[in-house]
Amino acid sequence: MPPFLMRMYLWLRHPPSRNQQIAIAVVCGIGIAFAAIEWLVGWPEWLTPERVPRGPRLSAP
Repeated sequence: MPPFLMRMYLWLRHPPSRNQQIAIAVVCGIGIAFAAIEWLVGWPEWLTPERVPRGPRLSAP
């Protein structure tokens, strides 16, 4: 049985506490909000990584 199905089965039999449910909902909501903002606005240019050129390589004698 895949691990995620086992986790779902255990959550079904022994659900998390109310505080854990709220925390999970908040984390999922934040993730969905970030995904929606990225989809609507786009990825900011200042967060795009750039390659830093390396200097000349020195070889061992």
